[in-house]
Amino acid sequence: MENKLKEMIQSVAPLDEAAMEAARRRQAQLAKPPGSLGRLEELSIQLAGITGKVHNSVEKKHLLVFAADNGVVEEGVASSPQSVTLMQTVNLTRAKTGASVLAKHFGAGVTVCDVGVNANIRDTAVLNRKIAYGTKNMTKEPAMTRQQALTAILTGVELAQKTDADVFGIGEMGIGNTTTSAAVLSVLLDADVEQVTGRGAGITDEGFRKKKDAIRRAIEINRPNPNDVVDVLSKVGGFDIAAMCGGFLGSALTHRPVVIDGFISVVAALCAVRLCPNVRGFLVPSHASYEIGYRLAMEALDLQPLFLLGMRLGEGSGCPLAFQVLEAACAIMNDMATFDQAGIDDGYLDEIREGDKFSVEGAR
Repeated sequence: MENKLKEMIQSVAPLDEAAMEAARRRQAQLAKPPGSLGRLEELSIQLAGITGKVHNSVEKKHLLVFAADNGVVEEGVASSPQSVTLMQTVNLTRAKTGASVLAKHFGAGVTVCDVGVNANIRDTAVLNRKIAYGTKNMTKEPAMTRQQALTAILTGVELAQKTDADVFGIGEMGIGNTTTSAAVLSVLLDADVEQVTGRGAGITDEGFRKKKDAIRRAIEINRPNPNDVVDVLSKVGGFDIAAMCGGFLGSALTHRPVVIDGFISVVAALCAVRLCPNVRGFLVPSHASYEIGYRLAMEALDLQPLFLLGMRLGEGSGCPLAFQVLEAACAIMNDMATFDQAGIDDGYLDEIREGDKFSVEGAR
């Protein structure tokens, strides 16, 4: 499995610079002041780099949700009982959760994949890729074996590769996974636990203290290697995070954009980029998570969120909103008139363009 993952990593190509330059030229011809549509212009250019085409569409939108339980909940780090993972995993397939309601409303498909829920799920709408019945308690031993971590990553890759979609969103369901995400982020960024650990879905002051203490103990006992993402995931991560990491990698392998949800999703995205730097070019952030560690993870990726909505649900709830922005970016590139088509002499913009040119050159 190690060799298979390495081959996949080596197969992820960088963005198509020629297509991006053609997209920039197209944007310059559209009947508007340069840069006046901001992030929509940037996204349309990024999409060109991803697909190799100036004109794109994101009609087929799909949310991949990976569900798993975490043994660390034994330490009292979560306010919700572990049984909530099972119930919400099933409810996600019935358009009864925040993320699945938004996905249905905006016409996005949803696949829910069990990679480690601590229960037998008999609902056939949930894809069964169970690796184990939850991870071990990482404060006492590694959360999983290295082989299990690799299996989870490759499961995410496979699911992304086989799903018919123009764009993906990567979400999760698993009680206790803000604890595992904070642990992974603390190791990868060599950041203090206080800097990366928030209250998740909401816990008491005593629960918050237990959560930070559990993360410290897990890192101290397991001593994950920050230069080895698989080692970090296996020792202090979760099956969901590892599979999400694979989902980001699989999207990049198949030249499709992939949307980051909130805190857990951005940690998984950071894992994917640490494994394969070329993955970064395929990432599209959605909302700014309320979780404290989110900002550090985004800074490490050098990305900026599209929305500031105070969201902290997870599940992939920000992805359907970002899909709509991507659709808007495609519409601008595909349907907006050029200056020639609009019958406008754009000579009045020469001075502005010259100023932009000098600004860009001066920043180099």
